[in-house]
Amino acid sequence: MDSVFHALGDATRRHMLRDLAGGERTVTQLAQPFAMSLAAASKHIKALENAGLIRREVRGRTHVCRLEPGPLASAHQWLGFYERFWTSRLDVLERLLREEDARKAQDRSKKSPNSKEGDDQ
Repeated sequence: MDSVFHALGDATRRHMLRDLAGGERTVTQLAQPFAMSLAAASKHIKALENAGLIRREVRGRTHVCRLEPGPLASAHQWLGFYERFWTSRLDVLERLLREEDARKAQDRSKKSPNSKEGDDQ
């Protein structure tokens, strides 16, 4: 999983994965949106390959890449634990804030409707 998060840690590689979600792309097509050489693009692709996020197939002189979603599903599952953790924490915070709001509303309703806070008369 370390290699997956390492690969996802780079914006260029995330963009390449997003492109591959639309279908197969050649190395040239993956490099095209960036001002980089094919050698630099190949390094990014190699990191994605090492993480198991893509597969590269050689067709003659053309290298065609496709998305392999399995490792992304594993990363999503791992992150899901923390999503549940933070959701439960936020639910507790929401409950506490609602209780505080209810207490404040109750305190305001106990005050005389004619008296205003700060009046000295």
